[in-house]
Amino acid sequence: MKPVLQVALDFINLKRALKAASLAVEGGADWLEAGTPLIKSEGVESIRLLRKNFPSVTIVADLKIMDVGRIEAEIAFKAGADVVCVMGIASDPTIQECVLAARNYGGKVMVDLMNVSSPLQRAKEIEKMGADFVGIHIPIDTQMRGEKPTDLVREIAGKINLPLAVAGGVNSETAAAIVDAGASILIVGGAICKAKDPRIATRKIKEAIKEKKVIKTDLFKRVLEPEISSILYKVSTANISDAMHREGELGRFLIINPDKKLVGKALTVRTYPGDWAKPVEAIDKAEKGQVLVIDAGGTPPAIWGELATHSAVRKKLAGVVIHGGIRDVEEIHKLGFPAYAKLITPNAGEPKGFGEIGVPIKIDGKTIFTNDWIVGDKDGLVVIPQARAVEIANRAMDVLERENRIREEIESGGTLSTVIELLRWEKEQ
Repeated sequence: MKPVLQVALDFINLKRALKAASLAVEGGADWLEAGTPLIKSEGVESIRLLRKNFPSVTIVADLKIMDVGRIEAEIAFKAGADVVCVMGIASDPTIQECVLAARNYGGKVMVDLMNVSSPLQRAKEIEKMGADFVGIHIPIDTQMRGEKPTDLVREIAGKINLPLAVAGGVNSETAAAIVDAGASILIVGGAICKAKDPRIATRKIKEAIKEKKVIKTDLFKRVLEPEISSILYKVSTANISDAMHREGELGRFLIINPDKKLVGKALTVRTYPGDWAKPVEAIDKAEKGQVLVIDAGGTPPAIWGELATHSAVRKKLAGVVIHGGIRDVEEIHKLGFPAYAKLITPNAGEPKGFGEIGVPIKIDGKTIFTNDWIVGDKDGLVVIPQARAVEIANRAMDVLERENRIREEIESGGTLSTVIELLRWEKEQ
């Protein structure tokens, strides 16, 4: 089977979905998918309008059928779908009913292996039941943790005679490798629908598939631990806050160098107000790229100044966050060192040595551990727990990508309210 590019329209607003679909088809998309969010939001009308607007394009209805297979499949086929999607974890009778409905309406069935415990075994069973395609699907929520589909494609490819459809992290960098692994249908969502120009994005992915080459992209890819820093430098604290469901903010701090972004893993310090011994000692203990996060009680005197900053710059630290006082601000500004503090004061204390380094600290009600990620920009500071850093970095990038697309639609003549149909989605009182 010649490789097919299927565009997943995972919108909640039909107007936006149809616009993206039109641009994707212009760019060379082969199939269009009414995504699950779109069908749940707009109903089967989304399938009808896709069929009406794109009569010669294969329309896939991603219903994720789990029960009453015949009824749900017939709904989609009657609305104009060519292919319906049923879950591999559904019962055999449900899948078989979808297959029978497809035969009756001249349609086809794709079975999604998402969360199937034994994918290869289930794929063989699905083939015997008469399905037309097997879908290998890394869920979006799982993609955020860095998982990729290539290994699973290789495990199944060649062991069944059905074409493999692959969804999850497909972009212009990964498309060729996924085809090489054995995929026949590449399902692309965000890399096209969140692109500034879905038409151009579609062309690039089609080129990558046809020419079997890697076309670099800075967006639409998910990272693992080593790449976290690069992602956090691209996104804003606002993006991160959205990704964390409005959590993560670290109180209100003065920004000493507004034009310098702060990104790094924390080394925590607890000290007494004005006692700068442990903060200065922590500079020597810190590793390159770390951020000192110092709890000095949020009160004066200062525990940080120019000379400490010189030392931190020399050690190539990423910045300092002080729940307490800072001084020598003009000199620190000249050094270009990212610094945040609760207050500015000319008075420093004495180095008495009270406190600890590397212990959990609590600032403004938020507990911070060494190696949690700290990000700061002009909007403020956020803390990302180390255990969730990969997921949150990827989700923040997803927020940025979605905003990029909305911004493009606004610049094309809309407003934020009209683009996202704000009034329609206000919570009912």
